[in-house]
Amino acid sequence: MVGRKVGIIGAGAVGATAAYSLAMMGTCRDVILYDIVPEVAIGKAIDIAQAAIYSPRGTIVSAAETPADLKDCDIIVITAGVPRKGDMTRADLLMINAKIVKDVVENVKIYSPEAIIICVSNPLDVMTYVVHQLTGWDRNRVIGMAGALDGARMIYQIQKKVGFGSGRTRALVIGDHGQNMIPYPEISAAGGVPLTQLLNQEDMEEIKEKTKDGGAEIVKYLNTSGYYAPGRAIAVMVEAIIDDSRIVMPSSVLLDGEYGYKDVTVGVPIVLGAKGVEQIIELELDDEMKAKFDISVKSIEENINILRNEGFFD
Repeated sequence: MVGRKVGIIGAGAVGATAAYSLAMMGTCRDVILYDIVPEVAIGKAIDIAQAAIYSPRGTIVSAAETPADLKDCDIIVITAGVPRKGDMTRADLLMINAKIVKDVVENVKIYSPEAIIICVSNPLDVMTYVVHQLTGWDRNRVIGMAGALDGARMIYQIQKKVGFGSGRTRALVIGDHGQNMIPYPEISAAGGVPLTQLLNQEDMEEIKEKTKDGGAEIVKYLNTSGYYAPGRAIAVMVEAIIDDSRIVMPSSVLLDGEYGYKDVTVGVPIVLGAKGVEQIIELELDDEMKAKFDISVKSIEENINILRNEGFFD
């Protein structure tokens, strides 16, 4: 089992919800919140620490007032970044968030050089690539949180369709964490029964579209992104690493020949355990899925190239 000290950088709704979930489950010994606005991290840490009094195992929840307070973390979760605003171009957003992630990573390398990093900042696949490039760490130690959330959103849609299998529904989403994501109901199951035995093609196409729009649906009602499901998805990944449970979890990872691609981070199924990425699972994709996956990869590469052309990696 790896150590049990987790630092969460970015104490907004997603980061704080992840911290709360970890504290309620008693997964960690220490959870440390850090935010560019220290008062936000301090206030939320106090609130979560008081809630943790009633959790099954004692979790020490605290705030880091400086990056040095994140010393010797076993896992670092990066949620820091800004959302796209109306007057921003895609290149603007990429550069702003890449610079934020760069500042974060420089401090992580100094104070928690042995950590496993879970990247949640958007655009997720590109920011995960940025973390890889800036750390130079082995690729098993940098993981983008994508499939844990997108898979949960897909399971929600499946359960609405079939009406059973709660807790025993499995779903797989690969590709980028965006509009080119690829929900894969053809190899998903409810209660152990393949969806192809339960639903017609029209139902499965509807599940695919609603999964892709899962985040937008929440924004429509709340005027902000969801945070309970992302926060819990982060916590599940942290738990898998700490407990070395070796679960299969689609995640954004750096490919080095898998699926025929190199030097790009994209969502594929992995085995998640104490070392981070224990194994990348290569699915046999048919021609249609290969074409969709290629579109997804190219959309990520296009954004990475924007950063290259702006001189970010120089």
